[in-house]
Amino acid sequence: MTDLIFHNEHFLIALKPAGVLTVPDRGGVDSAHPVLGLRLQDELGVRLSPVHRLDLPVAGLVLFALNADAHKIANTWFEDRVVHKTYRAWTHPQSFAHIPAHVRNPRHVITLVNDLQFDWYGKIDRNKRRAFESARGKPSLTLAQYLGRHTTHGHLVWNVEPVTGRPHQLRLDLSRHGFPIVGDALYGSTKNFAPEAIALKAFRLDFSAIAESERLGLPERVQIDPEL
Repeated sequence: MTDLIFHNEHFLIALKPAGVLTVPDRGGVDSAHPVLGLRLQDELGVRLSPVHRLDLPVAGLVLFALNADAHKIANTWFEDRVVHKTYRAWTHPQSFAHIPAHVRNPRHVITLVNDLQFDWYGKIDRNKRRAFESARGKPSLTLAQYLGRHTTHGHLVWNVEPVTGRPHQLRLDLSRHGFPIVGDALYGSTKNFAPEAIALKAFRLDFSAIAESERLGLPERVQIDPEL
């Protein structure tokens, strides 16, 4: 059975592998990629409604609702930004070589020290393929914490949290500050990570800002091993 991390009468939380869709894409059920939500429905014999999604090449925790009331309530949590999602990322050392010369970008060189934290504000728009910075875009905020270099691979290790939920927000924010995620060729990586995967994993869902009586049985937080 697909890895279930949490399950009660209102919600389930599952681990989505990279290369698997959260829900069917615009191509419908016959997509070339497996679909986590459909697989769970078949295995458990229940109808699921996704509360949020992860990009195809991103692994991590996904919350599904098991009934209409739970889905409505959980959507409100995410709209009000009271659920905190934390991701682990591996990136390249800082470089702006992947950003075309004509793109307006401040290209600030950052001297990194362990546990250095950032609040990255921006405006994000997107086309069919990717997100990009634009004065006409929607406001975004990413919280980033640099954790140091990976002891084995030497990649830069980060925890990142999307306060807003713009498409490809974390991928773009790391890239535009000069730190493309390993494997993410769309945003400037020149290294492979794994087939249909990038070095980004949603490892924590934090519900602690929601009153216990309103959580419908969800714990304060759900976390898995952040190692990629």
